[in-house]
Amino acid sequence: MKRAGSLLVLCALLAAAFGAVAQTTKYPQRAIRLIAPFPPGGTVDVNARLLAPLVSKSMGQQVVVDNRSGASGIIGTAAAARAAPDGYTLLINTTPLVTNTLMYSKVPYNVTKDFEAISILSSTASFLGVHPSVPARTVRELLQLAKTRPGALNYASAGVGTNPHIAGELLNYLGGVNILAVQFKGGGPALVAAISGEVGVAFSGVAGATGYVETGRLRALGVTSLKPVGALPGVPPIAEALPGYEFVAWFIVAAPKGTPRAIITQLNEHFLKVVKSPEMVQKMERAGIDAIGTTPEEAAKTLASDLKRYATVIRERNMRAE
Repeated sequence: MKRAGSLLVLCALLAAAFGAVAQTTKYPQRAIRLIAPFPPGGTVDVNARLLAPLVSKSMGQQVVVDNRSGASGIIGTAAAARAAPDGYTLLINTTPLVTNTLMYSKVPYNVTKDFEAISILSSTASFLGVHPSVPARTVRELLQLAKTRPGALNYASAGVGTNPHIAGELLNYLGGVNILAVQFKGGGPALVAAISGEVGVAFSGVAGATGYVETGRLRALGVTSLKPVGALPGVPPIAEALPGYEFVAWFIVAAPKGTPRAIITQLNEHFLKVVKSPEMVQKMERAGIDAIGTTPEEAAKTLASDLKRYATVIRERNMRAE
């Protein structure tokens, strides 16, 4: 009887332990932090705030956007890399996730070793715009102006290695000009500088900036994609005036390395469900964003290929930061 009683107690304890493990491994049990490593107003922030409410609804837990800006996205990205790999801290980022590692001599994260890719969520073209005071109405006219007045033109960048910086230096490289970059702390501040006339030229993400074109505060000269963008009717691709020019930014969601595969799979399913929903596709289209949604493996391949792709422009333009 004594042995039978002990066995019953042991079984009860084991059942309680297994129940506790099952309860603690259920995911998600609390709010998820989505780090956007740039200030509000830029394209990373626009993507994050479009997605967060619907992903929250899909997962049954709130997804909170946390703008951790600074150092061209390095501060927020490093914070995500150091976070516990438990699925409760995620990162949404764009091209600087890759280009920072090519431009800075020391970066506190490794893009391929410190993150688990979840999905490439979307992509967006940028557009080349000028303040109305700049006497150029086409890309060709701007390039000619830059050649006849070397050093006189500046363009607003969201920080070293950011999307506007890469787009601007690609124009310089292919166009044989030297429009100088003025670095700001994010796409929002850079856009404000352009519409105020503090700088004459801007490479802005289509998302969130088309209103300034419609009201005449910026003059759009060309889009950075090979095809026209519906949100900017009548604005031709830069490639029509400068063959070979193309820059389309992707937006990725990732988790710290070591996050369990089951959680990565679950997150991928929820983000893809939202990104591919008719409601989100329409919202993104209105903002000038193309909904994509990939597998984790496809997202990882994009990171690896872009490490090679951008190395040439960065080397040729001597783009370095400390």
